[in-house]
Amino acid sequence: MTIPKRTYRLQIMLNSEELAVLDAWRFDRRMPSRSDAVRELLRLGQNASGHGRDRSAKSVDYGVIDSTVD
Repeated sequence: MTIPKRTYRLQIMLNSEELAVLDAWRFDRRMPSRSDAVRELLRLGQNASGHGRDRSAKSVDYGVIDSTVD
C-alpha cells in the first residue's frame, strides 16, 4: 500500500487551553505528533453521527473547549 505524500499545509490558531486539550488527548493515545492527532480527530469527526450543520453559527462558536460549561 502506497501512502500518498502530504503536500498541503493547513494552519490553525488555538488558544493555550485548546492546545493543552489537544496535547493531553495526543499524549493519552501516545500519538507521535500534533499533526497526527489533528488528522485523527478530523477522521473521527467525519465519522461521527448526529452533528448537523448550523448555518447561523459563526467561527467563534466552534472550539476545542465547550464554552457553555462553567
